[in-house]
This record gives sequence, C-alpha cells and structure tokens, in this order.
Amino acid sequence: MDLKSFLAYCAEQFQLTTLRGILTAPPTAELEPLKDGQLSQTDESDMGMMYSELSVIGKLRKISKCGPFSMFCKLIHLWRDVLSPTQVAQKVKHFFRMYSVNRHKMTTVTPSYHAESYSPDDNRFDLRPFLYNTHW
Repeated sequence: MDLKSFLAYCAEQFQLTTLRGILTAPPTAELEPLKDGQLSQTDESDMGMMYSELSVIGKLRKISKCGPFSMFCKLIHLWRDVLSPTQVAQKVKHFFRMYSVNRHKMTTVTPSYHAESYSPDDNRFDLRPFLYNTHW
C-alpha cells in the first residue's frame, strides 16, 4: 500500500475530510512564493515529467538496472498507447541527462522516511558509478 492509498483509506474510513484536500493538492516543493495566492510552481512542471512516469522510469533504472537503450525499448511497448517513440526517447534522454547531473548527490544516505516499498533513494547496495558524463 502506498501513501496515497493509505491517506484515501483514512479519509473514507475515519471521515477525515482534510485528507481529501491533501490528496488533490498538486505536488510542489513550494520553493517559489505564491503569485496572487496561487502556486507558481509544481514539481511535475519543474521536472518535465509526471510522477507516474518518473515512478516507472525510476523502477526500470533502480530495480531492472536499465540503461538508456534498454529503458527506451521497454517504454515504447509500455507506453505505446500514450506516447510516440519520439516522445518516449525525449523522456528517456531527459531522465538520463538529469540523472547524470544529479547522480553524485545520491552517494550519501540522509535520514529519511520512505512511505513506499520502492524508493530510488536507498543506495546502500548500489554499486553503479556515480560520476557520469553529462554531455551525452
């Protein structure tokens, strides 16, 4: 059970209506000030992909140990009804570009709470390189 499912369960089971607002709120780090009382940034627009896409890509990278080519090959079949092969290629390239820019930050494990069984942050047994050429 992931965190969203748990919150939805609690909202229904215990009549906690405030949780519905949390569930429907757009994900944001709130790093930029509000503009006219509205959010001026969202995580998904900053990242250039939705969390649902990032979750699939992250699992392919971390669990299946896919590189750019094998990830592209899997995603064109998985997302064939949603994205064209060109769009899949753009997302894979964008992910690996950002991954290579930020991979070195994953070499330290900071204390954190993980609400899902899968997490791209846990790297205790991750033996992949952490310095990548960012200009590929």
